[in-house]
Amino acid sequence: MQNNSLDCKYMKEAIKQAKKAAAIGEVPIGCVIVYQDKIIARGYNRRNTENSTLAHAELTAIKKAAKKLGDWRLENCTMYVTLEPCPMCAGAIVQARILRVVIGALNPKAGCAGSILDLFQVKQFNHQVEKETGVMEEECSTMIKEFFKELRNKKKKSDAYCKAKL
Repeated sequence: MQNNSLDCKYMKEAIKQAKKAAAIGEVPIGCVIVYQDKIIARGYNRRNTENSTLAHAELTAIKKAAKKLGDWRLENCTMYVTLEPCPMCAGAIVQARILRVVIGALNPKAGCAGSILDLFQVKQFNHQVEKETGVMEEECSTMIKEFFKELRNKKKKSDAYCKAKL
C-alpha cells in the first residue's frame, strides 16, 4: 500500500483535472492513473461537452492508459479519482483489472465503490479492486458542493429574470 503523502500527491493531480472540467461548465470530477510511480493517463468529466454518457473522467483515463501501455489490462495501476465512481465506471475499473483506486469524496447518490453498492468487492467477479477512500475528501467534496451551489444560484437568477420579463 502506498503512503498517504503519495496518495495526496496524485490526488492533487486529479483535482487539477476536476478544475479543468469546472472551467468548461462540467461537473468537477477528475482522474489520473499511475503506473510505476508515473502518471500515464488523465481525464476529466466532459459529458455535456461531448454530449456523451460515456465521457466520464474515469473512462477517458482508462482509455488513455490502455493506449499508453498497449494493453487493456491495467493490473499494476492505481487510479486516483475525486468522486466515488458510478456503476458504469466501477464496472470498467473492474474490467480493466485496475489494482487500486483512491477516492476523494464519496457519492451517496450514485457511488458504486461502497456507498450504494461495492462493485469492487464482488467475489463472483474474476477481479477485486483495492480501495482507499477519503483522501483529500474535504477539498474534493467542497469542489462538487460549490459547483452545484453556483449552478442553483444561476438558475434562481435566470428564473427571477424570466419572471420579471413577464
